Amino acid sequence: MELVFAIVISLIILGGVFFTLTASIGLIRLPDVYTRMHAASKTGTVGSGLMFLAVGLHSGDIATFERALAGFVFFILTAPISAHLLAKAAHKAGYPLHSVSVRDDLEKDDAH
Repeated sequence: MELVFAIVISLIILGGVFFTLTASIGLIRLPDVYTRMHAASKTGTVGSGLMFLAVGLHSGDIATFERALAGFVFFILTAPISAHLLAKAAHKAGYPLHSVSVRDDLEKDDAH
């Protein structure tokens, strides 16, 4: 039973590592601030959440698991919202979209 539990935790950690690695590659490879922010907020949140879950399960302590779960929920609720607000502020400050961007939905809002 302990071996199965260790394998499950290892798979959760590997999933978290995969998403975190994907987020870091996205930060390096994507062309503008908006797509980079998208990569960091989406995949970074999932990767960190999986790491929280793995730490909570590995601890074997219900109090530690509850704290890890609370951190996971807090991160899931705040990271996408903060990324959205940062992207909106960057757009308002004049950071340009990459040339391959199809459309700018906030352009009409800034004209008023």
